[in-house]
Amino acid sequence: MKFPKPYKLETIADLIDVKFVGDPGFQVLGMNEIHVVEPGDIVFVDHPKYYDKALQSAATIVLINKEVECPEGKALLISDDPFRDFNALTNHFNPFVPSSKSISDSAVIGENTVIQPNSFVGNNVVIGKNCRIHSNVSIYDNTVIGDNVEIHSGTILGASAFYYKNRPEGFDQLLSGGRVVIEDNVHIGALCTIDKGVTGDTTIGEGSILDNQIQIGHDTVIGKKCLFAAQVGIAGCVVVGNEVTIWGQVGVTSGISIGDKAVISAQSGVSKSLEGGKHYFGTPAEDFRSKYKEIASIKKIPEILEKLKSL
Repeated sequence: MKFPKPYKLETIADLIDVKFVGDPGFQVLGMNEIHVVEPGDIVFVDHPKYYDKALQSAATIVLINKEVECPEGKALLISDDPFRDFNALTNHFNPFVPSSKSISDSAVIGENTVIQPNSFVGNNVVIGKNCRIHSNVSIYDNTVIGDNVEIHSGTILGASAFYYKNRPEGFDQLLSGGRVVIEDNVHIGALCTIDKGVTGDTTIGEGSILDNQIQIGHDTVIGKKCLFAAQVGIAGCVVVGNEVTIWGQVGVTSGISIGDKAVISAQSGVSKSLEGGKHYFGTPAEDFRSKYKEIASIKKIPEILEKLKSL
């Protein structure tokens, strides 16, 4: 998430009332999670296990809960609770703004686009030309939709990320300040849910087709011309390549990648990154050839046991 203008380090520190290490005039351009940070961004870290990763990342401002040696060319914001203060910054720069109409006055809607009754279009939404939005679709603030997109009833674009910190008093949600971006010529079925990014974009690539009842997690990027069957569930921060086919009820864990033109059979469970150009099935999902060899070996176990008994 980029700020509307550059801010000084001391200004950001004052906003969240924390100590800083670095030049007071150090420019801060935005804030992002570790996997999408760029120079000028703030990243937060609150566990020693991830200190080095954050300090060595592309981020130039690290919101951290311990005063450590500051890498050259970077700055630190020292906080007793980086998670809380990252939320405070999200809330400051991207606050929730209530809507008073079904279609916000700030929404931009292209020519020949049809929005059926009872749909909601939030603040600063952009919808391209020749789109068809069926009834009871909810499009949350800041969503961007390209041209020639069809979205069926009950689908929700832009719900909050499933991202929580477990505290003694209960679960604390990391606020979502990102967007959903739907590229041109995408078809989205009924009752799908696509969560917005925490700080970046959740993206559905050009020409992709989503069946009904599909869940796409925060900050996930789906490539071009992908085909997903019903009840696929993809967690956050997944990168799916181009022309990937995922059949019904496949579950995909967070933070992995799936290569171009991979095919994943129904009810598989994807727990690690998969190479492109191969066909996978099972839980955990494996290449067809490997899986068939494994199944053939398992079927031989009774025969092997019988031979052992006769010895």
